[in-house]
Amino acid sequence: MEVVVASSSVEAGIACWDLNTGAELLRYKSCASPPHGLVCVGERFLASSQLRDSTGSVKYWAWSKPQPDAKSSQDEPIKPLSANTEGSYIVGGGLSGAIYLWEVASGRLLKKWDAHYRAVSCLVFSDDNSLLYSGSEDGEVRVWNVISIFDDHQSQQEKHLYLHSFTEHSLCVTDIVAGFGCNAIIVSASEDRTCKIWSLSRGELLRNIVFPTIIDAIAMDPGEHVLFAGGRDGNIYVAALNTASPSSSKYGLHILTRFSNHSKAVTCLAYGISGNYLISGSEDGVVRVWDAKTLNIVRVLKHAKGPVNNILVVRQQVSVASSRRHGSSLPPPLDKRAYEADKDADFKAVIGLQDTCSNSTDALYITSHVMERQIRELQQQGSASAEMEIERLKLDNKRCIQMVQQWKKMYENLHQFCVNEIVDGDKRGAPNGNPA
Repeated sequence: MEVVVASSSVEAGIACWDLNTGAELLRYKSCASPPHGLVCVGERFLASSQLRDSTGSVKYWAWSKPQPDAKSSQDEPIKPLSANTEGSYIVGGGLSGAIYLWEVASGRLLKKWDAHYRAVSCLVFSDDNSLLYSGSEDGEVRVWNVISIFDDHQSQQEKHLYLHSFTEHSLCVTDIVAGFGCNAIIVSASEDRTCKIWSLSRGELLRNIVFPTIIDAIAMDPGEHVLFAGGRDGNIYVAALNTASPSSSKYGLHILTRFSNHSKAVTCLAYGISGNYLISGSEDGVVRVWDAKTLNIVRVLKHAKGPVNNILVVRQQVSVASSRRHGSSLPPPLDKRAYEADKDADFKAVIGLQDTCSNSTDALYITSHVMERQIRELQQQGSASAEMEIERLKLDNKRCIQMVQQWKKMYENLHQFCVNEIVDGDKRGAPNGNPA
């Protein structure tokens, strides 16, 4: 089942509907989220930063309960949130320009780094979770390699941590979407009334689209042919990503058409996981589901009082009703700061631990800290079976760390191969100096 989840910047809570029927499933209370501040973590629970909380709190909601189950406070207000596909990590952007990365299973703050000069406005993981894209009020879009962020040796050698920094926007970045693959395109929207299309592999601007209004939300169709852009004038614009529209277009170069039924600014857009649906949210408090081919309205979902500023489309393996009957457990709240022991220790990511202890974890990717905690649990049991399980865990720990080292080496080799290919291609394409 696919569900649409929408939140508001006022205390209107989080609403949840069945995408196919439009039936309201549940409302989650006590939430006032900023733009890009709502995220579904591994399809297991909802997390949201809070707009009106100066302590930078992040709340968790289980699918089965309308009230928040966990709340954490941070050193500064957190605005955008994002989570990797498996739900093992959450990243948050601070008003100071810092980015925080937490491990979900333990709540530990694994890394904090100064990413931008001004507040972080949006965060997006790449399709394979290896890269993190960040936008800021300083107008910059930056690309981060998640593995390299933890490489202290490399960070000391390099002048900066990011792979690319795109600086062509003149005002705040309002939204980012990314395509698929190593040669993906990145699209950023800004208050400067432009959407810019970037090449990830080449690190350069491919296309600049100027709109007649400020664009706050963007979405791409799965084929990456067209871009949907939600404007503050209440319209949704359709722009070409790969082919140029006629220069005589009354909407502007590369803009194909526009449509809308919203009475106020369009604040968020999402694409249906299955089916050709575009979902839009607006300051008019209404969520609309569109047929992305015909641009006709399929259904209208009314949130409540107040504007809608976040929309998620989530595929649920278990229905909300079933989740309410059986209940669910959530991970601990997010830590405010890193432990001193963590600062001195090397970060180790390990993969694929089976649930063996009373406090099981649903995450597929966890750090060695969680594994070591499970080992201590088993040691306290003192039975022969526990001793056997401890030995198995220790062996798994060793194998997983070795696997991470192998992956890191493979990444370095692949990176060098790509660099060599680019250099060789530039040499082949360079003029040889002979007259034509």
